Amino acid sequence: MTSSPNRRPPLNALRAFEASARHLNFRLAAEELGVTQGAVAQQVRGLEAALGIRLFERLPRSLALTPPGRSYAAQLRRAFELITEATEALRPEPTRLTISVTPTFASKWLLPRLPDFAGTCPGIELRILATEALSNFQTDGVDIAVRQGRPPFGAALVADLLFEQEVVAVGSPALLGGGSSRLDAEDLDRFTFLNDAHDLWPEFAERVLARALPASARQVRFSQTSLAIDAAVAGQGLAVASRFLVEGDLCAGRLVQALPAGMRGGLSAYVVTLRKPRYPVPTMAVREWLLRHRRLEGTAED
Repeated sequence: MTSSPNRRPPLNALRAFEASARHLNFRLAAEELGVTQGAVAQQVRGLEAALGIRLFERLPRSLALTPPGRSYAAQLRRAFELITEATEALRPEPTRLTISVTPTFASKWLLPRLPDFAGTCPGIELRILATEALSNFQTDGVDIAVRQGRPPFGAALVADLLFEQEVVAVGSPALLGGGSSRLDAEDLDRFTFLNDAHDLWPEFAERVLARALPASARQVRFSQTSLAIDAAVAGQGLAVASRFLVEGDLCAGRLVQALPAGMRGGLSAYVVTLRKPRYPVPTMAVREWLLRHRRLEGTAED
């Protein structure tokens, strides 16, 4: 026989009791449910009256479940879990895509733009694989990658230009005397040169400054470009990096360009996907989001 719905206690009373049973405290249960402590206590008293059973022992500073209350709380907890599971089952699972990027690209470009990604692609959950090593689309489960390199990248891959590499010298406004970007080559002798694994300062000096770095130049070397950029922000010296990696710091005034001229590099950034991706529509949505940002930011730079 199916029980009458009229015999079921009100849902609010059951929620008040279950929360109170977990916290053994009306005040904490009220904070969880967003109601007053008095409302929770009243709901529990009403439930006890309707059932004709005492569910709690009221102690001076807390609550204690009675044996019937303990059994009832355990069954209600499972019932609420079933409701939650049934509700979640109705919602479509987000598509999970793995994007492989370098740690510097992740911290300096991708992470600041993730709020926009969440709003633009709400049905896609990104797993960010930040590594300097080249990822394998098959063995590493990668769906999309952003890498600096030179095409071609392989017959099974599609590569779209994201950023052409322009290397610029940057430093903090304080270090450069209020943000001057009109330094002469001779001025650089008084600065520390912040290098990363790409070791671009020697080439930059030759091509942009038309001189070699002096043998006595003070240098600090970092394993990642992001560390050299952060050191430059902290005023520890001058770094050279791809413009797209420092654009955020330049716009925010944390860095200024130390020299007006830059250097064209040979390692531009590309969005790389499989020609036949596992999830074609979501993968193309991420690809278009990346390229749209490039178009927007390229227009802003112009």
